[in-house]
Amino acid sequence: MTQTQRVVVVGAGLMGSGIAQVSAVAGHDVVLRDVTDEALARGRAGVEQSLNRFVAKDRISRDDADAALARITTTTDLDVVAEADVVVEAVFESLEVKTGVFTELDRLARPGAVLATNTSAIPITQIAAATARPESVVGTHFFSPVPMMQLCELVRGYKTSDETLATARAFAESVGKTVVVVNRDVAGFVTTRLISALVVEAVKLLESGVATAEDIDTACRLGFGHPMGPLQTADLTGVDILRNASRNIYTETQDEKFAPPETLNRMVTAGDIGRKSGRGFYPYD
Repeated sequence: MTQTQRVVVVGAGLMGSGIAQVSAVAGHDVVLRDVTDEALARGRAGVEQSLNRFVAKDRISRDDADAALARITTTTDLDVVAEADVVVEAVFESLEVKTGVFTELDRLARPGAVLATNTSAIPITQIAAATARPESVVGTHFFSPVPMMQLCELVRGYKTSDETLATARAFAESVGKTVVVVNRDVAGFVTTRLISALVVEAVKLLESGVATAEDIDTACRLGFGHPMGPLQTADLTGVDILRNASRNIYTETQDEKFAPPETLNRMVTAGDIGRKSGRGFYPYD
């Protein structure tokens, strides 16, 4: 995507650092922004480790990996979005947090910049309403881990313009993603709505003693051809992230099939949130 020279990613967590990595590998100049130097250091270290794994597997050369890392700068200053062609917000999955960020992006970003949100479940229209330019706001739902997952779900808000959608699509495709377009931003869109319903039902089967986690996941892998069972997926994505996404969909729809079960809530409270914590539905080293 030759017309995009400057990408700012707001949020240096797992998703934000992954988006920064694929953008830099694609040749874009990237600024990774977070509120603390510690968060930025963790994000940059995560990118470096990921690139090193790609080098070890001969999926990228050492020179290309070093060049990609050199294209990423970090800052705690949000004013840097004034220079961006595309801003991708990747902060905590909360409407209040995201609208707070977008209020500032609206104030700071140049006219015509694409303001993208990496939400997995919150309607884009609600986030865009925090700005005076809802036509420039679009959903770019990347999947974790971003450098490995091929899909990007593009989500149109009520006022998202065709131009904004086209630019966001060109950006996503430039970083190697296959795009699907969601034309109406229902809570959960397509993918999160489907996986949330499956995970919620799997947890209900588990907590009622119908089957073990292993057998539920095996049934989905071998019976449906899924590469990973729903509880394994929850551990990989983050039990907390899927719980919050399901809760957001339930709040919007009041559909009981999305209401997080007690087990899911208790796991999040206890900190058993999947691979990143060392324990979820399965233990991890």
